[in-house]
Amino acid sequence: MTRARRRNIIRVQRTWTGLGLVAAISFIAGMTDAIGLRLSGDFVSFMTGNTTRAAIAMADGDLNHGLILLAAILVFVLGNALGIVVAHLVPRRIFGVLASVSLLLALGAMMQAPALHFLRFYTVVLAMGMVNATVEHIEGLPIGLTYVTGALSRLGRGIGRFILGDRQMDWRIQLVPWLGMVSGAISGALLGIALPQTALIVAAFLTMMVALFSLRIRRALHRRYNQRVIRPSAHRPIHPSATRK
Repeated sequence: MTRARRRNIIRVQRTWTGLGLVAAISFIAGMTDAIGLRLSGDFVSFMTGNTTRAAIAMADGDLNHGLILLAAILVFVLGNALGIVVAHLVPRRIFGVLASVSLLLALGAMMQAPALHFLRFYTVVLAMGMVNATVEHIEGLPIGLTYVTGALSRLGRGIGRFILGDRQMDWRIQLVPWLGMVSGAISGALLGIALPQTALIVAAFLTMMVALFSLRIRRALHRRYNQRVIRPSAHRPIHPSATRK
């Protein structure tokens, strides 16, 4: 087997493994968002929607609801940051992030008291922010896990370029997160009706199953789906005096 053929086989395996993860995690994200929307009345991962709803609430004079949604956006951003930190600190980064997300969802599921309503909401939002750190790209192509607007936009632009004669077909992978999310959202909506009190536990269980499955993935691949953390020293300019003898 030639070196080029071996590299191609490894790349194909890496791509399909990544797409499998994206499909599973997007499914969980869609399920959790549907469950969270039923429980709280607001989105737990769709921050574009929360931004628009916050603006409308404030325009209508409902300052309290507007601030709740703005706080959710802040928590979501912090969740993304925390996910990157966890992914950087844990050798099996996909497992580390998904296990953390699973624990947060389980914690949120235990907050059944009405007094803990907002704390549960923010806990699930934090978890949905963190999950985006599991897979950031596949073979250099950006991937969104808890939102699909970007994926649909990239899909549409790819179709447009195909019509114009560009035969690059990489844009097709953007269907994967959308299909995962829409199927997960349907499942979550039905689950929220059938098991309103334990639906989050189901989402936590599925997340932990995917986390455990990720342990079967070669350790080297865990880093291939994330952007590298660039050390400040790597871009630190050399002082002119340092080059003098």
